[in-house]
Amino acid sequence: MIRCAILLAITAAFTQDPAVFRAGAAASNITPPLGEPIVGGWNSPPATKIHDELHARCFAIDDGKTTLVFAICDNVGIPREVFDEARRLASAETGLPPDHFLFSSTHTHSATSARGDKALERDYTRFLVRRIADGARRAIGNLEPARISWGSVQAPEHVFNRRYLLKEAVPNPFGGEEKVQMNPGVGNPNVVRPAGPTDPEVSYIFLRAKKDDRPIGLLANYSLHYVGGVPEGHVSADYFAVFAERLRELFKAEKSDPPFVGAMSNGTSGDVNNIDVMGKPQKFPPYEKMKLVAQSVAEKVFESAEKETMRDRVELTVAMKELVLQNRKPDAKLVERAKEILARPKDAKPAHAREVAYAQRTLQLADVPETVSVPLQVFRIGDLAVNAIPFEVFTDIGLGIKKDTPFAKTFTISLANGSFGYLPTPEHHQLGGYETWLGTNRVEVEASRKIAATILELQKSLKP
Repeated sequence: MIRCAILLAITAAFTQDPAVFRAGAAASNITPPLGEPIVGGWNSPPATKIHDELHARCFAIDDGKTTLVFAICDNVGIPREVFDEARRLASAETGLPPDHFLFSSTHTHSATSARGDKALERDYTRFLVRRIADGARRAIGNLEPARISWGSVQAPEHVFNRRYLLKEAVPNPFGGEEKVQMNPGVGNPNVVRPAGPTDPEVSYIFLRAKKDDRPIGLLANYSLHYVGGVPEGHVSADYFAVFAERLRELFKAEKSDPPFVGAMSNGTSGDVNNIDVMGKPQKFPPYEKMKLVAQSVAEKVFESAEKETMRDRVELTVAMKELVLQNRKPDAKLVERAKEILARPKDAKPAHAREVAYAQRTLQLADVPETVSVPLQVFRIGDLAVNAIPFEVFTDIGLGIKKDTPFAKTFTISLANGSFGYLPTPEHHQLGGYETWLGTNRVEVEASRKIAATILELQKSLKP
């Protein structure tokens, strides 16, 4: 009798009713210790204050056959090898295939770095890997019968293309000139107009517990780089964390068990920020602007999610592919110029403020391999496709994928499964500007077209 009871229990544990959709969420604290360098600007000051904790916000969804897991991490950009190690651990410890995990960075500019040579040997990076994998496992451990919905709202008032066409050309760090500038300054008389579009859509996936209608979590996506307004030395998750906290308040989930998890992922925002260069100058106290933006967006998303029809059943699938791209490398003339710049006395006046930094990057890129392999991924959730691209993706690219998708709805998470720099379109490469500079952009000029085509190919392979 005892043996029969054990066998029945084991059978019940491993036999899922295919009609039951389940969801779970969890948040792992990934805050670095004080003293770690904060990256995101041109300097890397040590962390002197933790304004708000950083997290890996994780979501697991399961249709009875397939389990998919998201982890949205508060970091400026996590390299592929770090995400790969977290994926390896999570896969080994859960039994899920590695491609069933989608890990991304939010691109907060007030967190410590996970990049650099021998990144996996650093104490903080090892901690980060473990916490991402643990967050994924905990979200899976919290799986329970649930319902799901997805939708979107418009928030055009907070997004501005940060690249502007100019009347008169300005110098670049390579000795040339260009008529596009990033962040030229509010009221700049040399500005003509923005050099590209914005995407005002805020997409989201919402999860509710089936048993008591409790909100489990909400994952959103907005094409806004970050907001900023963080004092030097402060660690902060930027508006991404304020959005999550405001959602928790709106859903009245402060005492929820397991805790409600809200998250904002970074969309195709490589050329978009929150500064209205064509408008009037504005000044805000530290953290005030990000609160205004995050709370406004959270309230719109909450109102929409409350009205959206929930689904008891949805089919999940995934597709992933490695795409080999050519690395951009400097020619002999650029290498020689870089050596000349770095040979000058340290007190020599540069022709461009970033001349030395990009001379260093030029020499570094001269020795990189000819090609690089980048991971591209699509999660299918019913008639929604969620794309993962490991770059800071320009808005044009995301809008193009939305236009051409075979699915009813799609959105793209940037800096997902890696961090390979900016991804401008060939047209933007012709215009120039910071995001196209060698060292800021590291892959071939045609990369965006190849990536978009591959994402659409993956989507079509998943379309029923």
